[in-house]
Amino acid sequence: MSIAAKPNTFVSSPLNLSTARTAIVVTLIAWISASALMDFVIMPGLYVSGMMSNSGFAAAGDMIFSMFNRVELAAGALVLTGTLLWWALTPGFPGRQSAIALASVLFVIPFIYTYGLTPQMSGLGIQLSLFETAVVPESMDHLHYVYWSFEVLKLAAGGVLLSWLWNNQPQAV
Repeated sequence: MSIAAKPNTFVSSPLNLSTARTAIVVTLIAWISASALMDFVIMPGLYVSGMMSNSGFAAAGDMIFSMFNRVELAAGALVLTGTLLWWALTPGFPGRQSAIALASVLFVIPFIYTYGLTPQMSGLGIQLSLFETAVVPESMDHLHYVYWSFEVLKLAAGGVLLSWLWNNQPQAV
């Protein structure tokens, strides 16, 4: 019997489902942990240490967040790809559209961070004159509000998707 005669054997094997689920779960755990570490330990630590009043903080923040955003973008792409694979392998499983929506949100948020929010915040914060004192523009507060709103949405969506994946073990079709 040829492989062409059994087209769904490879696609719907429990090993493929397990691999997709494991990749998504591990990525989500690492991503949520890294985001929480950045948001609740590293950035407050830099603030308390007085680095935010330093003239080079905006450039350092731009470098840190640009690199972290790209890692988040890769994690979002992996989660979305794994979720789409799982969606394709489990056609009868309930909640598939919700999982795709959550994974899409988890991809779009770092995309907005990488190509919209971080460059805009960096542009407002970078001091171009050595002789003027650094002044934080009022629009920076609005951008921080947008950032924290997206961050809460990202952590909530990641937590819901992780919980859903952790508690549901689909069977191969």
